[in-house]
Amino acid sequence: MGVFVADVGQGMLEVSHNMLALIGVAVIALAAFAFGKAELRDAAETQMYQWLQQRQDVRALERGDLSHGADEISALARATAINPSDLDRQQAAVASWISRRYHVAPEPISRLVQEAWEVGRLTGLQPTLILSIIAVESSFNPFAQSPVGAQGLMQVMTKVHTDKYQSFGGTFTAFDPVTNLRVGVQVLKECIARAGSLEQGLRHYVGAASLDDDGGYAGKVLAEQQNLNNVAAGRNVATTAPMIAPPSSAVTASTTAPVIVPTSATMPAAGASQPAMAPAAAPEPSPADTPPAAVHAEQLALLR
Repeated sequence: MGVFVADVGQGMLEVSHNMLALIGVAVIALAAFAFGKAELRDAAETQMYQWLQQRQDVRALERGDLSHGADEISALARATAINPSDLDRQQAAVASWISRRYHVAPEPISRLVQEAWEVGRLTGLQPTLILSIIAVESSFNPFAQSPVGAQGLMQVMTKVHTDKYQSFGGTFTAFDPVTNLRVGVQVLKECIARAGSLEQGLRHYVGAASLDDDGGYAGKVLAEQQNLNNVAAGRNVATTAPMIAPPSSAVTASTTAPVIVPTSATMPAAGASQPAMAPAAAPEPSPADTPPAAVHAEQLALLR
């Protein structure tokens, strides 16, 4: 019996030793594979960082320390704002005008204006076009949401464009102003490329390409862009001035309607020129002026 027990114990020890060795080899192999892949390594580091941060936050709350994580560096990293004095003359003028017109703080608007200029330079879109879409879509409210799920500054259909948010960290970043702006510009570029013109691209963007009327959406956007162009050019534009709408034919038949192309004297260089508008009276923008929420529902079919 003693020999039997000793043999069994020795066998279990050898089996355990071999199993542990096998598991160790497997773990080393998996670790080598994972760290050889940059995307897996980044995902692991992100998960570990978030786990550690959550543990620290929980412990801080248990201690009643509400200032945990509110140090100067992290707070500034979360703030989407800059000093307006950091902008050049054109950008500062546009930021100041938008701030007064839409009753929003100049510091976050300055950051958005700066981003619009940078993204416009990279994509070939005029920065004032980007800002005018934000004005019409959300009146610079980064938390705006339509009944059909269009979210953020540029009212992007988050569920439709989930893939575009992945590189920014997921769909919750739709409420980060800078991220929403960048994703919205991607969608806008696709719409313009598919439609073949700016006016028709705007109709695609709002989901009215298959409708007889876009509710005046394109006209409102282009009119507000004209106001911003004038501000950028140093002209005095009243913050309560109505938007300048183009003739109806300029929206519904852009291939035949004459357009006026802004020159460098009236518009900062940021890519391909966009058509401006002939003046006509139109009401001042307000949240009620945003296009019907139902048209955003067409983004899914139009952008697939």
